[in-house]
Amino acid sequence: MIRKPMLLLCVLVGMTSAVSVADTAVTMKSLLEEMVDRGRLARLPAPTYECGQFSSYDRRTRDAEDRENWFANRDWSHYLRKEKHGERTEWVMMDADGPGSIVRFWMAPPKPGLPPQGKIRIYLNHEKKPTIEVQAEKLFNGEIVGAPLSAVRSIGRNLYLPIPYAEHCKVTYDRNFWAEGNKVEARAWHIINYRTYPDSVDVKTWTWDALDKYQDTLKKVQKTLLKPDTVLPKGARQMEGTQATLKPGQSLGKELADGPAAIHELSIRLDAMDLTQALRSTVLKLSFDGERTVWCPVGDFFGSGVGLNPYKGWFRTVSEDGTMTCYWVMPYQKACRIELENLGDREVDARIGKVGVSPWEWNERSMYFRAGWHSKVRIPTKPRSDFNYVKLDGEGVYVGDTLTIYNRAKAWWGEGDEKIFVNGEDFPSHFGTGTEDYYGYSFGGAGGTFDAPFHAMVRGHGNAKEGYVTQSRTRSLDAIPFDRSIDVNMEIWHWRDTKVDYSAASYWYARPGAKCNLEPEEGQARRAVSATP
Repeated sequence: MIRKPMLLLCVLVGMTSAVSVADTAVTMKSLLEEMVDRGRLARLPAPTYECGQFSSYDRRTRDAEDRENWFANRDWSHYLRKEKHGERTEWVMMDADGPGSIVRFWMAPPKPGLPPQGKIRIYLNHEKKPTIEVQAEKLFNGEIVGAPLSAVRSIGRNLYLPIPYAEHCKVTYDRNFWAEGNKVEARAWHIINYRTYPDSVDVKTWTWDALDKYQDTLKKVQKTLLKPDTVLPKGARQMEGTQATLKPGQSLGKELADGPAAIHELSIRLDAMDLTQALRSTVLKLSFDGERTVWCPVGDFFGSGVGLNPYKGWFRTVSEDGTMTCYWVMPYQKACRIELENLGDREVDARIGKVGVSPWEWNERSMYFRAGWHSKVRIPTKPRSDFNYVKLDGEGVYVGDTLTIYNRAKAWWGEGDEKIFVNGEDFPSHFGTGTEDYYGYSFGGAGGTFDAPFHAMVRGHGNAKEGYVTQSRTRSLDAIPFDRSIDVNMEIWHWRDTKVDYSAASYWYARPGAKCNLEPEEGQARRAVSATP
């Protein structure tokens, strides 16, 4: 069945407070509300869930000891199995027992300019007939829901509409490059992120009727995602900022001692003769209840990377005037300290601007917000290797990252796949199909830069020539909980034998006592940033 397109009108009212998720059942409505409730990420998930991933990664990849195949790169048109439905052959992309929900679905077309040619079918709860049956391009470009939850971003096809199911979910596609004589039009790359809940959780299965029933919620969420500054927690108040001219080695700090409370909005602005260098060499440090949990260059923390690159996301924005704002909810029991330190060799005018604070009930599920930064320069692209973003021990939730690279060759650099090991897995449960695919675009950024609520490529000069690239992904429904550990990596996979620079800022929440492998990298933050675009 193909559903006729719906006109999704934006309502002209904003959400003035964070909505909460119903405690009784998980529904499409509750998941949409959770998507825009930033405060939920600051507590251990309730109900608990695991975040998994299905993708078309090259199936020759089995064991890290097999170094050649560990970096195998034919990442398209690999499926779990094939099925016959009468005369029709379908290839299974996803097969998961519930209760659960699809929370992110990404695909790439066969080639630039040619939309996906196959049909996607989504079977829920072991039904013989698919609940959703639609041409792939329509699924990602407005057949069920419009932007920003469904959109083409720099050629990549993205769907963020949650599709919950009570018992089981199977997703199929009816084209296969390998089975169709290597026809280019049959190629397909895919990544599906999904949640699995404990059996005791009551999940209401997605239906077309539910889509109609929850239209008001859907419209509000669609509008709210495009206006990140409109969601304020109850009791929100604004604290006075501070500013100073920082000579090399100097710091600017602000103390809050009104806990239990939570920062829900933080704005920083820097001015300098060399702003690009200042954004890398000025470091943001956040401490909560006496523990430093954030150490990150300002530009990287706010997703701007190298230089000032304006964009708008759900968790962070960078304005044309240089104001950088984050909306992560950052709770503390007693006190916190915000600090900017100038590690560079020139003066920087630094301003801690808007600091929004709201009430917070600290309990056994509350977590501290944390962020770290890892940078390495002149990494050889051969032999191939994995770049570690972060390794964490403890209990928490991984909520995103920003990657900035410097490319030194006139060729595409980002064939590498993400490899995310959760709770000590032998093989990563999140194994992708390409760096650009992880960040929601496709074909090496040939479609140009973009911004969206949960992902962005704010700088793309170096995608096929010498220069910088900055891309970011933040996670809401696709956040990854861990109760023992998480190890986040990205392959360095370049088409040329050259050297590249990688810098990754990672964001996560964790319970007190969690450990991280990242230490402050002052030397790397001080390094001169190249003036090359």
